[in-house]
Amino acid sequence: MKILTWILRIAAAAILLQTLYFKFTAAPESVFIFSTLGIEPYGRIGSGIAELIASILLLIPRTTLLGAITGMGVMAGAILSHLLFLGVEVQNDGGTLFILAIITFICCALLFFQNRKEIPNLLKFKI
Repeated sequence: MKILTWILRIAAAAILLQTLYFKFTAAPESVFIFSTLGIEPYGRIGSGIAELIASILLLIPRTTLLGAITGMGVMAGAILSHLLFLGVEVQNDGGTLFILAIITFICCALLFFQNRKEIPNLLKFKI
């Protein structure tokens, strides 16, 4: 079970991290996507920051649940953006970005399910 957990963590974090180069360097593909959504550059940079935070949280065992929740939220936004505004295929990518968003969402959802017993601990306020 530990090996599967690490595979899910690394897969989700790797996908999230590899997109950061495109977002933070204002790659034309990334600028096109966020311009189409009407949220360029703030949406591009903001989602990049959220993805960076999610990937770090996913790789730290104590914070995997928070990373999974963050990752699911960011990927839900990406999936809905594809379905409602961008289309599955963006600039002849063959649907690669859409598929990667779905894979990342599934990895995060499985990690969320694995760590669901920790949810009450998130709600406890500690000083």
